[in-house]
Amino acid sequence: MSPGHVALAEEFIRYYAGYIDKAHGASTPVSGKFDVNLIEREPYGVVGVIAPWNGPLVVIGLAVAAALAAGNAVVLKPSQFAPFTPLRFGQLFLAAGLPAGLVNVLPSGPAGGDALVQHPGVGKIHFTGGGHTARTVLATAARSLTPVATELGGKSANIVFADADLGPAARLAAFQGPLGQAGQSCACGSRILVQDSIFDAFMAEFLAVIASAVIGDPFDPQVLVGPVISQAAVDRILHTIDRAVADGAGELVTGGHRIGGDLADGYYLEPTVFADVDNRSPLAQIETFGPVVSVLRFIDEEHAIALANDTDYGLNAYIQTRDLVRAHSIARRLTAGSIWINRNSDLSPQSPYGGYKHSGTGRAGGLEGLHEFQQVKNIRIAMP
Repeated sequence: MSPGHVALAEEFIRYYAGYIDKAHGASTPVSGKFDVNLIEREPYGVVGVIAPWNGPLVVIGLAVAAALAAGNAVVLKPSQFAPFTPLRFGQLFLAAGLPAGLVNVLPSGPAGGDALVQHPGVGKIHFTGGGHTARTVLATAARSLTPVATELGGKSANIVFADADLGPAARLAAFQGPLGQAGQSCACGSRILVQDSIFDAFMAEFLAVIASAVIGDPFDPQVLVGPVISQAAVDRILHTIDRAVADGAGELVTGGHRIGGDLADGYYLEPTVFADVDNRSPLAQIETFGPVVSVLRFIDEEHAIALANDTDYGLNAYIQTRDLVRAHSIARRLTAGSIWINRNSDLSPQSPYGGYKHSGTGRAGGLEGLHEFQQVKNIRIAMP
């Protein structure tokens, strides 16, 4: 469990605790009449939250806290690969004095998620995870017309312009790319777009940061890169790398192998970088969810925007430039739910987070995140 995730969950819980008595509706005039027109927000009743293994505590802050603040009870189904943090949090909910049954933790595999989505007593589902599972969830929910909010994957572009501060840009690309969470993050900037005139200089800085990263036991405070989640993940990621090499999708610059030696018994992979990648290749288009990134060249702003938007995903995008006019202009043209300029992704309770296209339909955080868990009711009272 990452200390950063603990702090983030606390921020969101404190934020949404402040909304518990502020779920106000509105009253608006009606054209041509003197009716009293009330717009109210009501809870769904019971919300099912399906959390991923790579950030269950974050989802508790983003989704569970918001659902409770909106007036709902929650059934939380954690991943079978990461059940312990949610279970402990369920105990803490009870210890804090919340009524039994208000928050329910249901550790299980896919069968438990399927039962939760099908249950007629569940008013809405909030799902965080991959697109393949999301399609199953949506198909199941469609049978009972249960609404679903989704936060799915990404293939986020990190656009580095020639005027960017090169050192910070290279460090951000490394940490937001193959190093942070070993690339197992929906916010991973796995497509790094570098302006052609600084490509070689950027690569030198970027590869130096990656080479200096300490890999090992994540409980060691000196370690930056830990393992991937499972042997199945190791096999899947290595297959992606081998396929990219065989297809000539790009030049394998560093990494590409399982780490041996003292780490041979763990699920450790070398941070892997491909350069001059074809943006239409599976390497650049399919989410790897591991420490693998593609570096592409671009010529000018139009070329960068075209490459960045040329994907089915639209969760995050990153822009590195010292020209704020350019940053604002390009941010509005990128098809992504969150745009980060000269910084890493950093969720905050005040800001809505969610995707475009295949990256999902819901929002978490801010007032928008609260409204995900409320239904709108309109009441009209005739007045003479």
